[in-house]
Amino acid sequence: MDGIARAFARSTCGMKPSHTWLEIDAQDFNRRSFLKLSIGGMLVSGLSICTGCSTSSILRSQSPEEHPAGSDTKLVGDLSVPIGLNAFQVESIGLITGLEGAGSDPQPSAQQSALLEEMKKRGVQNPNQVLGSHDTEIVIVRAYLRPGIQKGDHFDVEVRALAQTEAESLRGGWLLDCRLKELAYLKGEIREGSIVALAAGPVLVDPGANGEADRAKLLRGRVLGGGVCQESRKLGLVLKPEHRSFVASSQLGNAVNSRFFRFVSGVKQGVATPETDQFIQLEVHPRYKDNVERFIRVVRSLPLRESPSLRLARLALLERMLLDPISSASAALRLEAIGKEAVKTLQKGVQSDNEEVRFYSAEALAYLDESEAVAPLSEAARNVRAFRAFALAALSAMDDYEARNALKELLDVPSAETRYGAFRALWAMPSRDPLVQGENLNDQFSYHLIDSKAAPMVHVTRSYRAEVVLFGPYQRLKTPFTLDAGKHIQVISHGGEEVTVSRFGVGERDQKRVISPKLDEIIRTIVDLGGTYPDVFQALQQAKAQKALEARFQIDALPQGGRTYYRQLDGDEPEEEAGKDFIVANPLPGLFSTRVSKSDGAGERRKKHASEEKETPKPSLLDKITGRD
Repeated sequence: MDGIARAFARSTCGMKPSHTWLEIDAQDFNRRSFLKLSIGGMLVSGLSICTGCSTSSILRSQSPEEHPAGSDTKLVGDLSVPIGLNAFQVESIGLITGLEGAGSDPQPSAQQSALLEEMKKRGVQNPNQVLGSHDTEIVIVRAYLRPGIQKGDHFDVEVRALAQTEAESLRGGWLLDCRLKELAYLKGEIREGSIVALAAGPVLVDPGANGEADRAKLLRGRVLGGGVCQESRKLGLVLKPEHRSFVASSQLGNAVNSRFFRFVSGVKQGVATPETDQFIQLEVHPRYKDNVERFIRVVRSLPLRESPSLRLARLALLERMLLDPISSASAALRLEAIGKEAVKTLQKGVQSDNEEVRFYSAEALAYLDESEAVAPLSEAARNVRAFRAFALAALSAMDDYEARNALKELLDVPSAETRYGAFRALWAMPSRDPLVQGENLNDQFSYHLIDSKAAPMVHVTRSYRAEVVLFGPYQRLKTPFTLDAGKHIQVISHGGEEVTVSRFGVGERDQKRVISPKLDEIIRTIVDLGGTYPDVFQALQQAKAQKALEARFQIDALPQGGRTYYRQLDGDEPEEEAGKDFIVANPLPGLFSTRVSKSDGAGERRKKHASEEKETPKPSLLDKITGRD
């Protein structure tokens, strides 16, 4: 019997449903071992770089496009434009199982026909009966692959029921493995491309959603880190038409490789490969792996050719620009492109009395791995909300003992987003500190216990990767309480020091554990009884709602981009600039991206997370064949 038929048989007789298309028990499921099932997918290429603004604000970015007066040096950006920075949309039709009556018998549609056809090709017995079960639901699977994503990298996946479904909820469901393809909508037809990624895993639905009023939320969710890229995305430079030649392409490649290289098996290799007279492929330098757009900006700021005398003259000019807050951002980026020769100039910047100058100088020094960057970046992360995300990302790029210690100290500050931002920055550093190494609980989620001096806090994610972090490892729940951890696990205490964690399910043996109210013990017991990350997420949110969890409870408390910076008054600044506020329009580092959609672009004024959950998903191309508006 085929696996999907077995899954249906199990669900109808009360047994635990299969999580794969073949007969693989749930406890043996490894989400990295996906099968090759393809239902369809799509590609929508588009560059989304949105900047927030207001009538009282100006924009400030680190764009190196404009030449400073007095400099005639040709830069890489003068001859070329970047390619591959677009949000790469992929979609597919998938099947969710394990809904235990909350699914629906789908109406006839193109998606249903495609899924039925695939099931028949695989020899599934009674495919109509499988799809007609209320334990399953057809969904649109969608994701956006970030710029520079590499083969094997994980990403979040969004799932959403079809427009006319009668399903009640996707909570507790499991997305069976599906393959995402490139598609294009051409002349009224959807054309398939190559396979881009695989996706599967448990579906996280907003734990706070309940009832008919929240039906839209109940019918969509995420599979955190459930997508796996199957081919690296190309990133590169395209020469402008008037400069296209093999000579120019080679010159640009040499200019990039003289500044950026890496060692592969002990052999020095540049990151740029001129492939044609029009295109130069780039590999992201490891130091910029979490800030790809900054890497491209630095590359475009590289000089093509520059004599020693011209270099000295330009350094003097950039020093004057660096010490002026109006031009400091652009100058720091150009100095970063010069490399080690610019370190002394940038060190002068970090000694400035001006907060902006100190920050931009330190940010550039961090990507040059210079310790002088640490103190001003730590200061910015603590005290300047508009610079916080960029300061933490810069510290995470360093392979430096002082940077690591500075991030550890930030784990003890009161600000939730600074504490968790510092945690994620530590986790992303080239040499991961044992403090944030954590453990993988039953291949469900990453689990971390942080001995923080600040008030206790519990942090969970609904993006990037499934993760629970306890800031304060000895937290306890206040009894009595009754918590649901998914559909089959209950955590109950009638008071005192005794907590009962029970698992009940039709067709399976009841299980019961008696433990203490220690939060760490409760989380581990839920997972030990077969609970998933969404189950733990739900239990924690209910504990907070019932005031059993007295610590702060935070979801994706990350530093945000697109914030307003209120400039310090300085009598030396031009009258029209002094005291003005502006939006920091630098690209948000990928380290702190929280959204599945491509709207998480550079400089966007980010909305509060609660508002994000209320947004209506934008129609996809697959919606064109479902009739969704």
